[in-house]
Amino acid sequence: MNWLRRVMLGRYGPDQLSIALMILYMVLSLLSRFTNVYVLSVISLIPLVFCFFRMFSKNIQKRYQENNIFMGYYNKVKYGFYNKRDRIRDMKIYKYYKCPNCSNKLRVPRGKGKICITCPSCKTKFIKRT
Repeated sequence: MNWLRRVMLGRYGPDQLSIALMILYMVLSLLSRFTNVYVLSVISLIPLVFCFFRMFSKNIQKRYQENNIFMGYYNKVKYGFYNKRDRIRDMKIYKYYKCPNCSNKLRVPRGKGKICITCPSCKTKFIKRT
């Protein structure tokens, strides 16, 4: 194992973007296997090559920035799904409104009739039916 440590010394190594590229490679290669499309098997090699290029790169700052950009997009998608899941789960208990002033999402209990809702961030008051 010492030879691997010596090879990877000063190199970037694996990160979340590399793992995502490996998963993309596996999905594309399985898809090409089941569809028998030769072009898809060649295209599936692109994420694999890019993954190994990133892992063996010595430009650590550039790879770190690429990973941060990827994680920004990944977290937006991930927490978007979490928010949708929570809203679906709470649909019977709460109703969601958007503040007309600051577009902040507000959650109010259902079945209270017509109520005055105050936005906690901008203090705008508006009336809605729950």
